[in-house]
Amino acid sequence: MLVVDDEEAIADAVRNRLEAEGFRVVVAYDGPQAIEKHAECRPDLVVLDLMLPGMDGLEVCKEIQKTGWTPVLMLTARTEEADKVAGFAVGADDYLTKPFSLRELSARVKAILRRMDRIRSSRSEGPIELGGLMIDPERRRVTVDGKDVQLTPLEFEILFALARDPGVVLSRDQLMDRVWGYRDYAGGRVVDSHVARIRRKLGEDGVEPRFVRTVHGVGYSFQEGR
Repeated sequence: MLVVDDEEAIADAVRNRLEAEGFRVVVAYDGPQAIEKHAECRPDLVVLDLMLPGMDGLEVCKEIQKTGWTPVLMLTARTEEADKVAGFAVGADDYLTKPFSLRELSARVKAILRRMDRIRSSRSEGPIELGGLMIDPERRRVTVDGKDVQLTPLEFEILFALARDPGVVLSRDQLMDRVWGYRDYAGGRVVDSHVARIRRKLGEDGVEPRFVRTVHGVGYSFQEGR
């Protein structure tokens, strides 16, 4: 596991907690060092501060995802929703706002790792093909009418969760449970922002959605495309 934070006290506290949980941890204190250490140790997960010297966390996240998906838990002192959306857009898997408890950080790390296990097991399932949409869990590939659609890992998981049960309405809390592995008081807004990006990437116009239907006051369901 790689922990990246320019504040040594925070980095050391996180490392000590995760090592006490049985994880092997490597620490970096700036953006370029984070990229270098990621290439060296290929961690199962990165705990990544947003504000870093040399290169910010968003740039680091984009760079490390170029060589293959690595789950990222983003840390930030910022509370604006736009920062969370930006982090998810470049491939972050979860977000924790400073100050945070080490217990909460440990719980989030374990939730991400459980999701990775679910992803590995889902790869044995066959592709889902519905109304011009194809989702291949083994190759992590999505196509619409034969054209590739580039989704982040979280976007893929949300779409896959909906498409597995076409016509079934899933609340935002249920999607948080299925995809993130926990519920969060701000989870509804996070789910909505992901679904909005999924729709854009699938080419939906928002007036008559082809695949992902909003059930107002409840959540979302998958419908076969036109």
